Amino acid sequence: MSKIPEDWVGKQESCVDKLDASHADRIAAMLARPSPQEGSALCPLWHWAFFQIPVPPSGTGLDGHIAPGEFLPKSEGNTRMWAGGRVEFHHPLLTGQLAERQSRIKSVVEKNGRSGKLLFVMVEHEFRQNGQLCLSEEQDIVYKAPAAPKLTLDKPVNEAQWSEEITPSPLLLFRYSAVTFNGHRIHYDRPYTTEVEGYPDLVVHGPLIATLMVQAFLDANSGLKPVRLSYKGLRPLTLNKSFNVEGRISDVGKAILWATNEDGPAHEAEIEFEENNV
Repeated sequence: MSKIPEDWVGKQESCVDKLDASHADRIAAMLARPSPQEGSALCPLWHWAFFQIPVPPSGTGLDGHIAPGEFLPKSEGNTRMWAGGRVEFHHPLLTGQLAERQSRIKSVVEKNGRSGKLLFVMVEHEFRQNGQLCLSEEQDIVYKAPAAPKLTLDKPVNEAQWSEEITPSPLLLFRYSAVTFNGHRIHYDRPYTTEVEGYPDLVVHGPLIATLMVQAFLDANSGLKPVRLSYKGLRPLTLNKSFNVEGRISDVGKAILWATNEDGPAHEAEIEFEENNV
């Protein structure tokens, strides 16, 4: 793995986007949710479908991601994945209005893992609208050498208080890639996915799984609103293999969430919440 210059830490990027209601309609259709009204609050985690900086094909790497080297550091010969993160919900982002994302690389750390050297990049985001801080977020990005992924996990799953079954179809994966402008080929290019990155089939997006876990929490607990969320991927979920998004209240103002199937848990999260008095 190539040496990462220390001056990547603190590097910044910003993006202004209009949270167009017609684009929110596309997210809603993908998730089979009601379309939001102009000026209404954007649903939790739907902001991931906005604030994308488009680049031409010449600006992408072999994996379909925006080529690193401008904002994110380079790590030659390694695959890149979004491993988890944390979100604080301060105020709702409103559809139909401009908002700004300000991003900064908070840390770059190299570690040794079972498959070799790993590079962890933590990116800090702040989302503002009308001069007000609406969301604070940290994303954990990991670079690793190509290796066969771990497809099962022998770890006990909690007893669920709510559960929704998801069967990830090619249409769902395509639509999520489209609304988030995500070019990573593991979500739509099966030969690349199986022959280069070593997965058995197309991979369900980690952010989509986090969105579905939070959506299931809100479906089961009307009247509550998220305050903080932490989430991480444990292993991949793949095309056409059903999984459940589940959870339970774990303490006052807290719940644990997870995604699981017959191969064990795949993603997990903790959410802090409060009563929605609006």
